[in-house]
Amino acid sequence: MITVRPAMPLDANSMANLLNAIIEQGGTTALTRPMTGTDINKRMDSNPDRSAWHVALDGSEQVVGFQWIAPHENLPAEACDIASFVQIGRTGLGIGSSLFNATAKAAKNLGYVWINATIRADNEGGLTYYQSRGFKTWTIDEGIKLESGLIVDKISKRYDV
Repeated sequence: MITVRPAMPLDANSMANLLNAIIEQGGTTALTRPMTGTDINKRMDSNPDRSAWHVALDGSEQVVGFQWIAPHENLPAEACDIASFVQIGRTGLGIGSSLFNATAKAAKNLGYVWINATIRADNEGGLTYYQSRGFKTWTIDEGIKLESGLIVDKISKRYDV
């Protein structure tokens, strides 16, 4: 059984470990440098009045996914950016859906009108996930150079809250 709750500082190390496994595997996230629990906590603390962080826990209370929304410098004030991460091998089991239910409510409560998801064009799973939530493509950025030097296209999708 999956439960979702707001993330806490004590979750940061587990969240970093989950994210680092995804970064190491490659191919789905634009993030290319490993993160520490301290890095995650700094992100959580960077804009607490305009962001929301949630974790998904399995029956043993292990973090199996997390999601956040926050303002982004390239978006208008009524929009927030979203990031979603599910433990390798646990996708397609409803974890992302459970997280998004909590995140969409939080976005509305924070006064956002829409949520932006920017996904690497080669991340079929991410594109499918956001489309299944009702996100619609609104812009495509071609030839984006990641920190690793890899060049990818990015697709931005919009969800009206």
